[in-house]
Amino acid sequence: MTRQFEGKIAAVTGAGNGIGRACALAYARQGATLAMLDKEPDALEEAAALARQSGVVALPIHGDMTKPDIVESAFAKIRADLGPVDILLNNIGQTARENYSEFWQAKPETLQFVVNVSLMATLLCSRQVVGDMRERRSGKIVSISSDSAMNGDIGTVDYASAKSGVLGFTRALARELGPFKVNVNAVCPGPTNTRAMQRIPKDAYERAKNAIPLGELCEPEDIANAVTFLSSENARFITGQTLMVNGGRVFY
Repeated sequence: MTRQFEGKIAAVTGAGNGIGRACALAYARQGATLAMLDKEPDALEEAAALARQSGVVALPIHGDMTKPDIVESAFAKIRADLGPVDILLNNIGQTARENYSEFWQAKPETLQFVVNVSLMATLLCSRQVVGDMRERRSGKIVSISSDSAMNGDIGTVDYASAKSGVLGFTRALARELGPFKVNVNAVCPGPTNTRAMQRIPKDAYERAKNAIPLGELCEPEDIANAVTFLSSENARFITGQTLMVNGGRVFY
């Protein structure tokens, strides 16, 4: 049986762990040729090896996707080694984590870091693929935002701001690229069972879980199911949209 992404090149940022890894493996199972980008080389190589078990090419590229020169060289390598990108998943992002604070205590360098990793990386990587997509009149861009952008969780002003920026980016770019038949959409996960969630204090973990009407955390594979749908031709008439995958924690 033909797999739905046969002949397509999918680039996944933050592909080494968590949501990014789950999405990369889902693309691989459906036949996509993969470019996998991450700043953690060991996790990236492990994820690429898992992807290859689906019989696809998986090109791991190690680097910090918040750095414009690294982003440019990474996507130049993808074009040279694989060809122009058909599908881009912008997955990179994180909260301040151990530097978490309410906004009145936030340090400027922490704010800048969160905005860079949770918004600027999305802009930088997307900028590298839109020219080819316009020219070919085809392409899918999916960006991972967060339901924190809607919920406004305490202590995440920086993260909620950056992830809200991802949604504005998605809508504006969808209008720009619509005439070129390029779809641009966003997915907003709720609390997800990834390494980051597993490291938070138990009481915070339980509060997050109890705030979800379905009574459990999202799994990375739940996000991958949404991402692969939006990357497919089944979603050809969906653009500029935000898909909440959060078990009902926030309605939008």
